Amino acid sequence: MTRSLPQLPALEALPGLRAALADKGLAVLAAPPGSGKTTVLPLALLDEPWFAGQRMLILEPRRLAARTAAARMASLLGEKVGETVGYQVRFERRVGPNTRIEVITEGLLARRLQADPELPGVGLIVFDEFHERSLDADLALALSWESRESLRPELRLLVMSATLETQRVSALLDEAPVVEAGGRLFPVEMRYRPAKPGEAIEVSVAAGVQQALRETEGDVLAFLPGGREIRHCQRALEARLGGDVDIRPLYGELDSREQDLALEPSAAGRRKVILATNIAQTSLTVEGVTTVVDGGLARVARYDLGSGANALLTERISRASAEQRAGRAGRLGPGVCYRLWSAEQHGRLPAHDDPEILTADISRFALELAAWGVSDPRALRLLDFPPPVAWRAARDLLASLGALDAEARVTAHGRELVRLPASPRRGHMLAQARALGLETVAAWTSAVLDERGGGQLDLARTVCDFALGRVHDPAALRRVRDAVRQLLRTEPSREAFDEDEVGRVLAMGYPERIARRREGGRGIYLCADGSEARLPEHDALAQQPWLAIAHWDPGPPRKVRSAARLVEASLLKDFAAQLAWRRVVRWDAASETVQSEEQRGIGAIVFERRPLKAPAEAARAAMVAGLRSLGIGVLPWTEAARQWQARVLSLRRWRPEDGWPDVSDEALADTLETWLAPHLDGVTRRDHLSRLDLHEILAGHLGYARQQTLSRLAPSHLDVPSGSRIALDYAADGAPPVLAVKLQELFGATRTPAVDDGRVPVMLHLLSPGRRPIQVTQDLAGFWARTYAEVKKELKGRYPKHPWPDDPLQAPPTARAKPRTW
Repeated sequence: MTRSLPQLPALEALPGLRAALADKGLAVLAAPPGSGKTTVLPLALLDEPWFAGQRMLILEPRRLAARTAAARMASLLGEKVGETVGYQVRFERRVGPNTRIEVITEGLLARRLQADPELPGVGLIVFDEFHERSLDADLALALSWESRESLRPELRLLVMSATLETQRVSALLDEAPVVEAGGRLFPVEMRYRPAKPGEAIEVSVAAGVQQALRETEGDVLAFLPGGREIRHCQRALEARLGGDVDIRPLYGELDSREQDLALEPSAAGRRKVILATNIAQTSLTVEGVTTVVDGGLARVARYDLGSGANALLTERISRASAEQRAGRAGRLGPGVCYRLWSAEQHGRLPAHDDPEILTADISRFALELAAWGVSDPRALRLLDFPPPVAWRAARDLLASLGALDAEARVTAHGRELVRLPASPRRGHMLAQARALGLETVAAWTSAVLDERGGGQLDLARTVCDFALGRVHDPAALRRVRDAVRQLLRTEPSREAFDEDEVGRVLAMGYPERIARRREGGRGIYLCADGSEARLPEHDALAQQPWLAIAHWDPGPPRKVRSAARLVEASLLKDFAAQLAWRRVVRWDAASETVQSEEQRGIGAIVFERRPLKAPAEAARAAMVAGLRSLGIGVLPWTEAARQWQARVLSLRRWRPEDGWPDVSDEALADTLETWLAPHLDGVTRRDHLSRLDLHEILAGHLGYARQQTLSRLAPSHLDVPSGSRIALDYAADGAPPVLAVKLQELFGATRTPAVDDGRVPVMLHLLSPGRRPIQVTQDLAGFWARTYAEVKKELKGRYPKHPWPDDPLQAPPTARAKPRTW
């Protein structure tokens, strides 16, 4: 079939793309915004011989991008969406029996692969706007590669981007061919207009838009970080511009009709201003725009391990994002971009945005990998790997939810959570609530928690308001109801339920955030994880004895942002399995002692206690934990112990081939269980540590043979010609040890004393009879030849009772003054 397609720059890449996909089945395409890569190239590939009878999946980072891309491709074919081209996003699916191109959001592909790793009937997967590096895109590419490698070698993969580091992706995909499309259609003039210090971003953008309307022609696209700022800016512009200009908001929380209004052309003769988040940065075609006003900020999800949740932060964009935004002004002709920062600031922006795998909550990612059968993310084709601390936290969370077993394999409950369109916590909450007949409450609670609008501190009241339709924001109500419908797989009814059930189901998803009010404190709570949480004293929730906390800001102390009251009777019933008696032997930081008792409670919240004699092994382990918290410096270090440590570390530097152990403070702290714990019987308090002979313990751990070698190669003392036995001073960094000795004791010596079988000369600190340093040297013979005469001249009169021979090499060494003459 011959297709008539718009002659956009992306088509320049078509010959190379066809060859790469036909030959290797892999390609990386670099093409700028507005080049047609998203809509024209997929249609051009429909008639490829290798694609006959198969379907194409195109992954987009956002729902709006997926819908508009599908609509644009369908219009180019003269068809309706759902015929040759369709789409599927959350809450919406328009795909027909003859659909060959399906545009989907990135998170859907992992679910399809988990359901059927072979992806039957799919011939090509296109990863559009991969430079955004969402966690879903990284996961989808890694799993698709696994499917291709082990099950579907004929499955083709195409990664597309505007600002991608193409060589990194090419190397990841076994040197996939890199194909480049043409540059930007038209030049864009950059005008730097720094905002006033301290000025709100919506005020700065409104001023920038007014300036753009005065100085340029065509429609204006302005970038702000979020919906709140867009609404404020919209009100300000409508008040200043009247009805002469159409002001259209564009952000993810708007319904599809409002989003479409922003993308549609205005009536003839009317200018339009689109106020958008970075939803309009890539993927979308925004017709009529010739000017961009860029506020330079974006809302970014950063996972905070302390609060256990993603925090939406407003941050500076990268230079790559700024280039993409500016490119939106150059599609129809020469354009203008107003940047509300200075050229100097632009140079200091980061080159690229951080990938989500380094900054976001990865618990869902870890669950998907476990369900796929992968225990280590480094076994997958990933451009970046999650930080180890975040990976461990994610795995620990999944284990606490029962989604992973003791060997970190996915459980039946974990597989159930994978199938649910929710985070692992929310999925666990839904599954637990279903068993108690509280699924509807849990679905409403989960959907409200996903809503970014915040709401009241009292989550139970907010949930009930949504369930009863008592919400003033129709779009928010619609989003929450859609989410509930998806979770329940049925239309939710408007009916009241007991507000106390909200706290009950919330505790199932966030058991470590169950909190009990401290005695005598209003608004101060002890949480099951041992932390303290607070909420305003005047709030009604502050007098509740028990809370289930949904969100908090990290502290300490943590500030509660959303919570629901808990009824103790329900808590005891729902958590009966966790309320068995347990033995607790732990280090108490306040009293600096090992404490041992049996407890019944939920985490750090204890209902009952009874004393327990600590088993020796548990007491030693608790004491080791206490030492780690106090620091190894609290041990009874003596000068001899420190010198022993420095001697061993010196030999470790001097003789790396001999395998001397690392006995630095850091290494000793890491291995307390090995060398110190056996000596801690009966040591249960900090002040008991003074009983320990640390030098003897360390030497004993080294072993007899090694200790003898240490004494030979790095002796603690040296004999000098006078007959004195003088201590050496070793340094942990392997510097030559110091021998501080009166020079009269070295008369007759021509060679500098040495250690390490003569390989390391000591550093001599030659002292006057008053034990003041005269010279620091490793060349004793040179000192006698070149310096001694000057020293003698200067000091003989000051110390006349001590020998100062003309020839020190022939004089007898002595530690004493000259004998008295009567």
